[in-house]
Amino acid sequence: MSVTKSNGSPSIFNLYLYSMRILTIVLLMFVCLQSSAQNPVKEIGKVTNVEINNQVVNIITENAFASITVYSANIIRVRIDKQKLKPDFSYAVISQPVKTTVSISQDDTSIFIKTDSIKSVIKKNPFSIIFYTNDGNIINQDEEGLTTSWIGEKVTTYKKMQDGERFIGLGEKTGDLDRKGNGYTNWNTDAFAYSVRQDPLYSTIPFYIGIHHDINYGIFFDNTFQSDFNFGASNDRFSSFGAQGGELNYYFIYHKRLADIITSYTSLTGRMKLPPLWSLGYQQNRYSYYPDTEVLRIAQTLREKKIPADGITLDIHYMDNYQLFTWNKERFPDPIGLTNKLKSMGFRTTVIVDPGIKVQSGAPAFERGLKDSVYIKYPDGKFYSGAVWPGWCYFTDFTSEKGRAFWRKEVKFFSDNGVSGIWNDMNEIATWGQKMPDNVIFDFDGRKASHLEAHNVYGFQMARSSYEGARANSNERPFVLSRAGYAGLQRYSAIWTGDNRSEDDHMLLGARLLSSLGLSGVPFTGVDIGGFAGEASPQLYTRWMQLGSFFPYYRNHKQYNSKTAEPWAFGEDALDNLRPYVDLRYKLMPYLYSVFYEATQDGLPVVRSLAIDNTFDPKIYEKSFENQFCFGNSIMVAPVVSTQDFAKIYFTKTKWYNLYTDSIESGGNEKIIELTMKELPVYVKESSIIPMQTLVQSTAYNPSDTLILHIYKGNIPNSFIYYEDDGKTFNYEKGDYYKRIISYDPSQKIIVLDKTEGQFQSKFKNILLVLHGFDSINKLKVNDQSASLKQLQWSFLSPDSITKSNEDACSVLTTVFKNDAKKIIIKY
Repeated sequence: MSVTKSNGSPSIFNLYLYSMRILTIVLLMFVCLQSSAQNPVKEIGKVTNVEINNQVVNIITENAFASITVYSANIIRVRIDKQKLKPDFSYAVISQPVKTTVSISQDDTSIFIKTDSIKSVIKKNPFSIIFYTNDGNIINQDEEGLTTSWIGEKVTTYKKMQDGERFIGLGEKTGDLDRKGNGYTNWNTDAFAYSVRQDPLYSTIPFYIGIHHDINYGIFFDNTFQSDFNFGASNDRFSSFGAQGGELNYYFIYHKRLADIITSYTSLTGRMKLPPLWSLGYQQNRYSYYPDTEVLRIAQTLREKKIPADGITLDIHYMDNYQLFTWNKERFPDPIGLTNKLKSMGFRTTVIVDPGIKVQSGAPAFERGLKDSVYIKYPDGKFYSGAVWPGWCYFTDFTSEKGRAFWRKEVKFFSDNGVSGIWNDMNEIATWGQKMPDNVIFDFDGRKASHLEAHNVYGFQMARSSYEGARANSNERPFVLSRAGYAGLQRYSAIWTGDNRSEDDHMLLGARLLSSLGLSGVPFTGVDIGGFAGEASPQLYTRWMQLGSFFPYYRNHKQYNSKTAEPWAFGEDALDNLRPYVDLRYKLMPYLYSVFYEATQDGLPVVRSLAIDNTFDPKIYEKSFENQFCFGNSIMVAPVVSTQDFAKIYFTKTKWYNLYTDSIESGGNEKIIELTMKELPVYVKESSIIPMQTLVQSTAYNPSDTLILHIYKGNIPNSFIYYEDDGKTFNYEKGDYYKRIISYDPSQKIIVLDKTEGQFQSKFKNILLVLHGFDSINKLKVNDQSASLKQLQWSFLSPDSITKSNEDACSVLTTVFKNDAKKIIIKY
């Protein structure tokens, strides 16, 4: 439009119009800028391009790149980033996609993915995902209008909360079993004497299970930055998960059974190797036992007082001024002599190891690390130093192969000194001030990462390095314990829940923490029995020791400069009431070891939340019952606090036997029971198969040559995989094991010990069959040969198990037969 007359002078009217147009454009630009300034959320936007390649769908949206991969028939992986996706890398996931029968198609509005087990629909405008069962029920869906977005570098995906949806798992998280209404942060933290609601704690496992409308699913968010999960905290619209950096990278898992979700999750992140048998025994710890004469006094007292035990742990005072890979020569002048003496008494030694190596010129390990340049650094190349117990320290970069190789060589120091266990502590990383700089650089296996990305995975990689080093130095299975970790830690390490407190609510919290860790793929877990900080009453200590006998890692531990907390330190009454449970732990060792074997095969935990087998029963999520758990598949434990005279127990929908009396409780009911300090409420599921042995004071000693096989009458068929090996070496990987499936079929009135597998010779020559609830039978055939039945009074809490005087004993039927047949068929 012209703004001048033909003679070249401007038209006032046209100039006015031009000015108004310019003003309008400026105002519009201002409004747009204001709108942009007021809307810092960057949404993913609509789909602009789709490429389908076998099991992978690559997508470009207005503001992001995405890749959807069918990992298996039950697992779909989702990756989203603002930039083009980087080459794949994970410390947690060790599996690759499985070739799967899948149908992928699209139309103008959606992309459709279908396997034999799951359907997914990806909406195009805007990008959002809905997961369905194959019969059309919604499993999980992005929240419409929110889906996935960024605020700065923080990425979050928002999921629609279904009516009545519950959320469980997420690893080492305080609070209730059902996490609905709460939010959580994953940032590995040195949380001394934490409260029962404190978050975060020491480890990060960003995997949870959602439950609604008789449907359950799992989501594993594999991102090592600080991550945040919101299960309806401060909102009634969505659940969400996200991270402070990196890509949105999650695996969606669907199965009909919750147990299968755990199995699929551990197919991604790996499963534990069999631990050494001694590590399943009772462990006596303290911060700290020294000098060596005190260590031997503790060991000797355990034996004199007939408290079975397998391990003694040395805390930081065994070192010379807290310098790694040293001994304090005044306190421990002959380390090999000490560890050999302990071995001769049936004890293995575990020692603490922190990641910080003291900055000390001339110290051999420090100098070797300096020479190899294995420590984490600032961007300018200077080593980062942080203050911990030894003073200023450098920290090995466990995210580099060079750093891990250095550590693998250094931990040979322990095996050379007869040490059997490595306890990785302070590996969050913990430093005084608890504020490691964000700009510290980690190698991240050549990818380079700041502290923000490497922090949560550091402890996991330290545990990995300790395990790999210990295994490289010996054919003996190492025991590795860690305080910090990330998803996948179960491949290398047991974990304990850190510096708890001597309080009843911490004892109950411990049961929930172990249940949650079990739901999150970690089988080998424990707590500081009796509480690390503070002082327990005799009653609390008794209850905790009783309860701990059903924990995977049975460890007593107590803070420095506090009252001693050995089992005899709380009086004779406490000792008399707790010792039978330590005994029971050792008598149950064949059952426990077989349960650990199962964990290596399917990832199912030792401490099992009732949610695993009773997922849709609302009762188990009530505060009155959320602490109950199963020890393996057969034994249910109900934790009780020290001041309780009565307890309310919930019996899930099956029949349950009282462990002590064989009295039967019907399923689906609550019951108030009277308590005594002699007994912790423990029940056995109908149709259970529980192998036991005679009492020993250490797994280093052999029980009698008779396996005691308990069968509980029930109406449901059941099977149990009984497993044995040498308990020490990796020879089982070469077939040197003994495995037998034991099954019980009530409809056929038959018990079958199937043919054995493996080359290992069982240590049990005979089998004592103990029948619970079979009072009406009077004859038995073993491989078509008549077998005589005896009626006995059986007590699980008496040392020899058979008693005539214990009023709490149960009446059972027994028979003995040889364990030499390849297949044993018992008909009743």
